[in-house]
Amino acid sequence: MRTLLILAISLWLTACGGAERATSGDTQATQPQKIYKWRMVTTWPKNLPGLGTAPERMADEVRKMSNGRLDIRVYGAGEVVPALEVFEAVSQGTVQMGHGAAYYWKGKVPVAQFFTAVPFGLTAQEMNGWMLHGGGLELWRELYDRYNLYPIPCGNTGVQMAGWFNKEINSLEDMQGLKMRIPGLGGEVFEAIGGTAINLPGGEIFTSMQTGVIDATEWVGPYNDLAFGLHQVAQYYYYPGWQEAGPTLEIIVNKEAWDELPSDLQAIVESASLATNADMLAEYTARNNTALRALVDQHGVELRRLPDDVLEAIKEVAEAKTAELAEGDDELVQRIYESYQQYREGVIEYHEISERAYINARGS
Repeated sequence: MRTLLILAISLWLTACGGAERATSGDTQATQPQKIYKWRMVTTWPKNLPGLGTAPERMADEVRKMSNGRLDIRVYGAGEVVPALEVFEAVSQGTVQMGHGAAYYWKGKVPVAQFFTAVPFGLTAQEMNGWMLHGGGLELWRELYDRYNLYPIPCGNTGVQMAGWFNKEINSLEDMQGLKMRIPGLGGEVFEAIGGTAINLPGGEIFTSMQTGVIDATEWVGPYNDLAFGLHQVAQYYYYPGWQEAGPTLEIIVNKEAWDELPSDLQAIVESASLATNADMLAEYTARNNTALRALVDQHGVELRRLPDDVLEAIKEVAEAKTAELAEGDDELVQRIYESYQQYREGVIEYHEISERAYINARGS
Protein backbone atom coordinates (compact mmCIF):
# COMPACT_ATOMS: atom_id res chain seq x y z
CA MET A 1 0.00 0.00 0.00
CA ARG A 2 2.84 2.37 0.89
CA THR A 3 4.51 1.68 -2.47
CA LEU A 4 1.26 2.28 -4.32
CA LEU A 5 0.70 5.55 -2.45
CA ILE A 6 4.20 6.84 -3.31
CA LEU A 7 3.69 5.87 -6.97
CA ALA A 8 0.33 7.67 -7.10
CA ILE A 9 1.80 10.84 -5.59
CA SER A 10 4.72 10.74 -8.07
CA LEU A 11 2.37 10.41 -11.03
CA TRP A 12 0.25 13.30 -9.75
CA LEU A 13 3.29 15.59 -9.34
CA THR A 14 4.55 14.68 -12.82
CA ALA A 15 1.17 15.46 -14.33
CA CYS A 16 1.01 18.79 -12.54
CA GLY A 17 4.51 19.69 -13.71
CA GLY A 18 3.67 18.74 -17.29
CA ALA A 19 0.54 20.81 -17.19
CA GLU A 20 2.50 23.76 -15.80
CA ARG A 21 5.12 23.45 -18.54
CA ALA A 22 2.42 23.17 -21.21
CA THR A 23 0.67 26.24 -19.86
CA SER A 24 3.98 28.14 -19.80
CA GLY A 25 4.76 27.04 -23.37
CA ASP A 26 1.30 28.02 -24.60
CA THR A 27 1.68 31.43 -22.98
CA GLN A 28 5.11 31.92 -24.56
CA ALA A 29 3.87 30.84 -28.00
CA THR A 30 0.99 33.28 -27.90
CA GLN A 31 3.05 36.27 -26.77
CA PRO A 32 3.05 38.94 -29.54
CA GLN A 33 6.38 39.30 -31.34
CA LYS A 34 7.91 42.72 -31.90
CA ILE A 35 7.14 44.37 -35.24
CA TYR A 36 9.98 46.38 -36.80
CA LYS A 37 8.96 49.19 -39.14
CA TRP A 38 11.86 50.46 -41.22
CA ARG A 39 12.37 53.03 -43.95
CA MET A 40 14.63 52.43 -46.96
CA VAL A 41 15.80 55.37 -49.08
CA THR A 42 17.27 54.82 -52.56
CA THR A 43 19.29 56.66 -55.15
CA TRP A 44 16.81 55.73 -57.90
CA PRO A 45 13.57 57.27 -59.17
CA LYS A 46 10.55 55.51 -57.68
CA ASN A 47 9.59 52.33 -59.59
CA LEU A 48 12.31 52.73 -62.25
CA PRO A 49 12.47 49.31 -63.99
CA GLY A 50 15.23 47.17 -62.53
CA LEU A 51 17.07 49.61 -60.30
CA GLY A 52 13.99 51.07 -58.67
CA THR A 53 11.82 47.98 -58.51
CA ALA A 54 14.55 45.70 -57.08
CA PRO A 55 14.53 47.22 -53.58
CA GLU A 56 10.73 47.04 -53.63
CA ARG A 57 10.91 43.31 -54.39
CA MET A 58 13.53 42.85 -51.70
CA ALA A 59 11.30 44.57 -49.13
CA ASP A 60 8.32 42.43 -50.21
CA GLU A 61 10.35 39.24 -49.75
CA VAL A 62 11.46 40.31 -46.28
CA ARG A 63 7.86 41.08 -45.34
CA LYS A 64 6.67 37.67 -46.51
CA MET A 65 9.53 35.63 -45.04
CA SER A 66 9.26 37.39 -41.68
CA ASN A 67 5.45 37.06 -41.63
CA GLY A 68 5.25 40.83 -41.33
CA ARG A 69 7.66 41.15 -38.40
CA LEU A 70 9.97 43.36 -40.47
CA ASP A 71 8.05 45.86 -42.57
CA ILE A 72 10.27 47.98 -44.85
CA ARG A 73 8.80 50.95 -46.69
CA VAL A 74 10.82 52.01 -49.74
CA TYR A 75 11.26 55.63 -50.83
CA GLY A 76 12.60 56.84 -54.17
CA ALA A 77 15.26 59.50 -54.62
CA GLY A 78 14.14 62.84 -53.23
CA GLU A 79 11.13 61.54 -51.31
CA VAL A 80 12.96 61.61 -47.97
CA VAL A 81 16.53 62.58 -48.85
CA PRO A 82 18.23 63.54 -52.14
CA ALA A 83 19.66 60.65 -54.17
CA LEU A 84 23.28 61.34 -53.31
CA GLU A 85 22.66 61.71 -49.57
CA VAL A 86 21.55 58.13 -48.94
CA PHE A 87 24.89 57.13 -47.38
CA GLU A 88 24.78 59.92 -44.79
CA ALA A 89 21.11 59.38 -43.97
CA VAL A 90 21.65 55.71 -43.14
CA SER A 91 24.99 56.27 -41.40
CA GLN A 92 23.47 58.87 -39.09
CA GLY A 93 20.36 56.81 -38.39
CA THR A 94 17.89 59.16 -40.07
CA VAL A 95 16.57 56.00 -41.74
CA GLN A 96 17.41 52.37 -41.11
CA MET A 97 18.29 51.26 -44.64
CA GLY A 98 19.41 52.46 -48.07
CA HIS A 99 19.88 51.11 -51.59
CA GLY A 100 22.41 52.57 -54.00
CA ALA A 101 25.91 52.20 -55.39
CA ALA A 102 29.15 52.64 -53.45
CA TYR A 103 30.85 54.82 -56.09
CA TYR A 104 28.36 57.58 -55.36
CA TRP A 105 30.15 58.07 -52.04
CA LYS A 106 33.64 58.37 -53.52
CA GLY A 107 34.04 61.89 -52.12
CA LYS A 108 33.77 60.45 -48.62
CA VAL A 109 35.09 56.91 -49.09
CA PRO A 110 37.17 56.72 -52.32
CA VAL A 111 38.13 53.05 -51.92
CA ALA A 112 34.44 52.07 -51.68
CA GLN A 113 34.37 52.21 -55.49
CA PHE A 114 35.94 48.75 -55.60
CA PHE A 115 32.65 47.43 -54.23
CA THR A 116 30.61 48.83 -57.13
CA ALA A 117 32.83 49.12 -60.20
CA VAL A 118 36.18 50.40 -61.37
CA PRO A 119 37.09 50.92 -65.05
CA PHE A 120 38.03 47.68 -66.82
CA GLY A 121 37.19 45.85 -63.61
CA LEU A 122 35.25 42.71 -62.80
CA THR A 123 32.11 41.47 -64.54
CA ALA A 124 28.98 40.69 -62.52
CA GLN A 125 29.87 37.00 -62.29
CA GLU A 126 33.41 37.88 -61.22
CA MET A 127 32.21 40.44 -58.67
CA ASN A 128 29.93 37.87 -57.08
CA GLY A 129 32.87 35.49 -56.85
CA TRP A 130 35.11 38.06 -55.17
CA MET A 131 32.40 39.27 -52.81
CA LEU A 132 30.98 35.93 -51.69
CA HIS A 133 33.95 33.58 -51.95
CA GLY A 134 37.05 35.76 -52.42
CA GLY A 135 37.11 37.87 -49.27
CA GLY A 136 35.57 41.01 -50.76
CA LEU A 137 32.47 41.08 -48.59
CA GLU A 138 34.45 40.80 -45.37
CA LEU A 139 36.65 43.73 -46.41
CA TRP A 140 33.61 45.75 -47.42
CA ARG A 141 32.02 45.25 -44.03
CA GLU A 142 35.24 46.13 -42.25
CA LEU A 143 35.39 49.37 -44.24
CA TYR A 144 31.75 50.36 -43.76
CA ASP A 145 31.89 49.58 -40.05
CA ARG A 146 33.85 52.85 -39.77
CA TYR A 147 30.72 54.63 -40.95
CA ASN A 148 28.22 52.79 -38.76
CA LEU A 149 26.96 50.75 -41.73
CA TYR A 150 26.42 47.10 -42.62
CA PRO A 151 26.52 46.41 -46.40
CA ILE A 152 24.98 43.55 -48.38
CA PRO A 153 25.21 43.02 -52.18
CA CYS A 154 21.79 43.70 -53.69
CA GLY A 155 21.74 43.97 -57.48
CA ASN A 156 23.85 44.03 -60.62
CA THR A 157 23.05 45.21 -64.15
CA GLY A 158 25.85 43.34 -65.90
CA VAL A 159 28.08 45.10 -68.45
CA GLN A 160 26.72 48.56 -69.15
CA MET A 161 26.98 50.77 -72.24
CA ALA A 162 29.68 53.40 -72.77
CA GLY A 163 26.97 56.02 -73.15
CA TRP A 164 25.04 58.47 -75.29
CA PHE A 165 26.82 61.16 -77.31
CA ASN A 166 25.66 64.01 -79.48
CA LYS A 167 28.60 63.58 -81.83
CA GLU A 168 30.61 60.71 -83.27
CA ILE A 169 33.68 59.50 -81.40
CA ASN A 170 36.37 58.58 -83.90
CA SER A 171 39.46 59.50 -81.91
CA LEU A 172 40.58 60.58 -78.47
CA GLU A 173 40.41 64.18 -79.64
CA ASP A 174 36.65 63.87 -79.97
CA MET A 175 36.46 63.45 -76.19
CA GLN A 176 38.17 66.78 -75.55
CA GLY A 177 35.95 69.36 -73.89
CA LEU A 178 32.88 67.12 -73.65
CA LYS A 179 30.74 67.49 -70.53
CA MET A 180 29.57 64.03 -69.58
CA ARG A 181 27.49 62.60 -66.77
CA ILE A 182 29.74 59.80 -65.53
CA PRO A 183 30.18 58.96 -61.83
CA GLY A 184 32.91 57.26 -59.84
CA LEU A 185 36.41 56.50 -60.99
CA GLY A 186 35.14 56.43 -64.57
CA GLY A 187 34.52 60.16 -64.24
CA GLU A 188 38.09 60.76 -63.07
CA VAL A 189 39.40 58.82 -66.05
CA PHE A 190 37.17 60.82 -68.40
CA GLU A 191 38.57 64.06 -67.01
CA ALA A 192 42.13 62.78 -67.37
CA ILE A 193 41.59 62.28 -71.12
CA GLY A 194 40.27 65.82 -71.56
CA GLY A 195 36.58 65.74 -70.74
CA THR A 196 34.57 67.19 -67.86
CA ALA A 197 32.82 64.68 -65.60
CA ILE A 198 29.55 65.59 -63.88
CA ASN A 199 27.90 63.39 -61.28
CA LEU A 200 24.12 63.61 -61.60
CA PRO A 201 21.41 61.37 -60.15
CA GLY A 202 19.36 59.46 -62.70
CA GLY A 203 16.33 61.70 -62.44
CA GLU A 204 18.27 64.73 -63.71
CA ILE A 205 19.91 63.17 -66.77
CA PHE A 206 17.24 63.66 -69.44
CA THR A 207 16.71 67.37 -68.74
CA SER A 208 20.45 67.99 -68.48
CA MET A 209 21.00 66.44 -71.92
CA GLN A 210 17.98 68.21 -73.37
CA THR A 211 19.12 71.65 -72.17
CA GLY A 212 22.79 71.22 -73.04
CA VAL A 213 24.07 71.13 -69.46
CA ILE A 214 25.88 67.97 -70.55
CA ASP A 215 26.96 66.75 -74.01
CA ALA A 216 26.99 63.04 -73.21
CA THR A 217 25.87 60.63 -70.56
CA GLU A 218 26.24 57.08 -69.45
CA TRP A 219 23.38 55.66 -67.46
CA VAL A 220 22.95 51.89 -67.47
CA GLY A 221 22.05 50.02 -70.63
CA PRO A 222 19.21 49.61 -73.14
CA TYR A 223 16.59 48.44 -70.61
CA ASN A 224 16.85 51.57 -68.45
CA ASP A 225 17.99 53.97 -71.18
CA LEU A 226 14.87 53.27 -73.24
CA ALA A 227 12.71 53.81 -70.15
CA PHE A 228 14.42 57.19 -69.63
CA GLY A 229 13.89 58.16 -73.28
CA LEU A 230 17.55 59.02 -73.78
CA HIS A 231 17.19 58.28 -77.51
CA GLN A 232 15.19 61.51 -77.69
CA VAL A 233 18.15 63.65 -76.62
CA ALA A 234 21.15 61.89 -78.22
CA GLN A 235 21.82 60.15 -81.52
CA TYR A 236 24.89 57.98 -80.96
CA TYR A 237 24.93 55.03 -78.55
CA TYR A 238 28.40 53.69 -77.79
CA TYR A 239 29.72 50.42 -76.33
CA PRO A 240 31.44 48.69 -74.52
CA GLY A 241 30.88 50.04 -71.02
CA TRP A 242 34.53 50.20 -69.98
CA GLN A 243 33.58 52.16 -66.88
CA GLU A 244 31.15 49.59 -65.40
CA ALA A 245 31.56 45.96 -66.34
CA GLY A 246 29.64 44.49 -63.40
CA PRO A 247 28.45 47.18 -61.00
CA THR A 248 27.32 45.74 -57.69
CA LEU A 249 24.54 47.63 -55.95
CA GLU A 250 24.25 47.69 -52.19
CA ILE A 251 21.85 47.48 -49.32
CA ILE A 252 23.29 49.49 -46.45
CA VAL A 253 21.84 49.12 -42.96
CA ASN A 254 22.43 51.41 -40.01
CA LYS A 255 24.61 49.39 -37.62
CA GLU A 256 22.54 50.07 -34.50
CA ALA A 257 19.36 49.09 -36.34
CA TRP A 258 21.04 45.93 -37.64
CA ASP A 259 22.31 44.89 -34.21
CA GLU A 260 18.82 45.38 -32.78
CA LEU A 261 17.31 42.80 -35.15
CA PRO A 262 16.96 39.19 -33.92
CA SER A 263 19.26 36.77 -35.71
CA ASP A 264 16.44 35.21 -37.73
CA LEU A 265 15.43 38.60 -39.16
CA GLN A 266 19.06 39.39 -39.96
CA ALA A 267 19.23 36.11 -41.89
CA ILE A 268 16.04 37.00 -43.75
CA VAL A 269 17.43 40.40 -44.79
CA GLU A 270 20.68 38.78 -45.98
CA SER A 271 18.82 36.10 -47.95
CA ALA A 272 16.38 38.53 -49.56
CA SER A 273 19.22 40.88 -50.55
CA LEU A 274 21.30 38.14 -52.14
CA ALA A 275 18.25 36.76 -53.95
CA THR A 276 17.60 40.24 -55.34
CA ASN A 277 21.25 40.46 -56.34
CA ALA A 278 20.83 37.41 -58.57
CA ASP A 279 17.34 38.32 -59.77
CA MET A 280 18.31 41.79 -61.00
CA LEU A 281 21.12 40.41 -63.16
CA ALA A 282 18.70 37.87 -64.65
CA GLU A 283 16.21 40.66 -65.36
CA TYR A 284 18.73 42.82 -67.22
CA THR A 285 20.07 39.83 -69.15
CA ALA A 286 16.51 39.05 -70.29
CA ARG A 287 15.45 42.62 -71.10
CA ASN A 288 18.47 44.42 -72.56
CA ASN A 289 18.49 42.94 -76.04
CA THR A 290 14.78 43.52 -76.63
CA ALA A 291 15.21 47.14 -75.54
CA LEU A 292 18.27 47.57 -77.77
CA ARG A 293 16.37 46.30 -80.78
CA ALA A 294 13.62 48.83 -80.06
CA LEU A 295 16.17 51.66 -79.80
CA VAL A 296 17.84 50.75 -83.09
CA ASP A 297 14.93 49.44 -85.19
CA GLN A 298 12.10 51.66 -83.99
CA HIS A 299 13.88 54.84 -82.90
CA GLY A 300 16.78 54.97 -85.35
CA VAL A 301 19.54 55.09 -82.74
CA GLU A 302 23.04 54.72 -84.25
CA LEU A 303 24.86 51.97 -82.36
CA ARG A 304 28.63 52.41 -82.43
CA ARG A 305 31.71 50.72 -80.92
CA LEU A 306 34.38 52.91 -79.39
CA PRO A 307 37.54 52.73 -81.53
CA ASP A 308 40.27 50.41 -80.27
CA ASP A 309 42.82 53.20 -79.90
CA VAL A 310 40.38 55.19 -77.76
CA LEU A 311 39.76 52.18 -75.52
CA GLU A 312 43.48 51.52 -75.19
CA ALA A 313 44.16 55.11 -74.20
CA ILE A 314 41.34 55.04 -71.65
CA LYS A 315 42.59 51.73 -70.25
CA GLU A 316 46.09 53.07 -69.67
CA VAL A 317 44.76 56.05 -67.74
CA ALA A 318 42.29 53.85 -65.84
CA GLU A 319 45.01 51.54 -64.53
CA ALA A 320 46.94 54.49 -63.13
CA LYS A 321 43.83 56.03 -61.55
CA THR A 322 42.83 52.73 -59.96
CA ALA A 323 46.29 52.32 -58.41
CA GLU A 324 46.01 55.82 -56.94
CA LEU A 325 43.14 54.62 -54.76
CA ALA A 326 45.61 52.51 -52.77
CA GLU A 327 48.01 55.38 -52.08
CA GLY A 328 48.45 56.53 -48.51
CA ASP A 329 49.07 54.76 -45.23
CA ASP A 330 45.61 53.28 -44.60
CA GLU A 331 46.33 49.58 -44.14
CA LEU A 332 42.72 48.54 -44.84
CA VAL A 333 42.63 50.47 -48.12
CA GLN A 334 45.79 48.69 -49.23
CA ARG A 335 44.34 45.29 -48.30
CA ILE A 336 41.20 46.03 -50.33
CA TYR A 337 43.25 47.03 -53.38
CA GLU A 338 45.56 44.01 -53.11
CA SER A 339 42.66 41.58 -52.65
CA TYR A 340 40.81 42.99 -55.66
CA GLN A 341 43.85 43.02 -57.93
CA GLN A 342 45.00 39.55 -56.97
CA TYR A 343 41.53 38.13 -57.54
CA ARG A 344 41.16 40.04 -60.83
CA GLU A 345 44.42 38.64 -62.21
CA GLY A 346 43.44 35.09 -61.30
CA VAL A 347 39.90 35.22 -62.64
CA ILE A 348 41.02 36.82 -65.92
CA GLU A 349 43.57 34.05 -66.39
CA TYR A 350 40.94 31.36 -65.90
CA HIS A 351 38.27 33.09 -67.96
CA GLU A 352 40.63 33.19 -70.93
CA ILE A 353 40.16 29.43 -71.25
CA SER A 354 36.58 29.28 -69.99
CA GLU A 355 34.13 32.18 -70.47
CA ARG A 356 36.01 34.05 -73.22
CA ALA A 357 37.11 30.86 -74.98
CA TYR A 358 33.57 29.52 -75.04
CA ILE A 359 31.99 32.78 -76.24
CA ASN A 360 34.60 33.09 -78.99
CA ALA A 361 34.03 29.48 -80.02
CA ARG A 362 30.26 29.91 -80.00
CA GLY A 363 30.46 32.99 -82.19
CA SER A 364 27.24 34.50 -83.40
